[in-house]
Amino acid sequence: MAEIVAVRIVGARTVELTFADGSIRVVDLAPFLWGPVFEAIAADDELFAQVAVDSELGTIGWPNGADLDPDVLHGDYEPAQTSQELPK
Repeated sequence: MAEIVAVRIVGARTVELTFADGSIRVVDLAPFLWGPVFEAIAADDELFAQVAVDSELGTIGWPNGADLDPDVLHGDYEPAQTSQELPK
């Protein structure tokens, strides 16, 4: 399992992630920020900027409890569903 050890915002909804294996990935999070738990994070720059590493979970998260799968962010797996696949 991938473990995130550092996060840095580098764009509007883009972060640079440092993983425990030493790899660094720049990831556009916009496609992952959908659904009720991410709605405010996707729309509010100040809330998005509160992203932090949750060392207990080994991933990034926000104060509202939202987090993302570190394996997907590392690029090892595809997300089960993205905002582009949601029914209209």
